[in-house]
Amino acid sequence: MNHEKTIGLQRRRRRWRVGNKIRGTAERPRLTIYRSHKHIYAQVVNDEVGQTLCSASTLDAEVRSDLANGGNRDAATAIGKLIAEKALAAGVKEVAFDRGRCRYHGRVAALADAAREGGLGF
Repeated sequence: MNHEKTIGLQRRRRRWRVGNKIRGTAERPRLTIYRSHKHIYAQVVNDEVGQTLCSASTLDAEVRSDLANGGNRDAATAIGKLIAEKALAAGVKEVAFDRGRCRYHGRVAALADAAREGGLGF
């Protein structure tokens, strides 16, 4: 089997396995992240109604000017703080963390730690 196909299949399985256990509710929405090589994205989602309550990414104008690179730990920390501020402003204090297909390591852990420091409870 092709190596790229194998990696893609493993990522899909991992995402399904992690996402199958986590559902966002009105009381405890899901904080989901996606990371690419250049950027990192986070959003708070209520799965019961299929609504995104707030979102943040390194492409946002308020963060992009402060960052030299959108794909490092510093950028993930900035996005974690920003998503925590936006979630608290939307009335969300507790979230279920959905790391997606990524390991809880590096940029993912930096975003989660910054969101906790910003006031979100996991």
